Amino acid sequence: MSELNVAQPASYFNLHAEGCGYLNRVRTVKPEKGPPYLACTIAAKHGDATSPTTTKFDCRISGTRAQVIVQQLEAAVKAEQRVFIGFRIGDFVPELFVYQNGKRKGETGVVNKGRLLQVTFAKIDGQTVELPAEEGVAAETTAA
Repeated sequence: MSELNVAQPASYFNLHAEGCGYLNRVRTVKPEKGPPYLACTIAAKHGDATSPTTTKFDCRISGTRAQVIVQQLEAAVKAEQRVFIGFRIGDFVPELFVYQNGKRKGETGVVNKGRLLQVTFAKIDGQTVELPAEEGVAAETTAA
């Protein structure tokens, strides 16, 4: 009896962070090579609720539903409204950069690069925003 060559599924270790923070700098990035993609910055909050610490994440928006939601929130971000979201980020790594202007010009800074996988909730100036349903959830609801 001969053995079949069966492709084994790829195996990965996932590194995810979940939290909440302010959505900023929604933009379309157009690299020299490759297709354009949607990106944003998230000022994540953590620590004591009365005086939280902020950690910045610069994200490529990878999740399909996350892309739809961020596009929905983009106008509010550009209008400088406070857009607060719940998120899940994957594959984040720190990256060094040099400030190009402002009071820290010439200093080295750190930003965490990652992929925005999911937006779990959103508020604009404290008001809850209704998010589009997940495809699987919407299909189950209409089938019932």
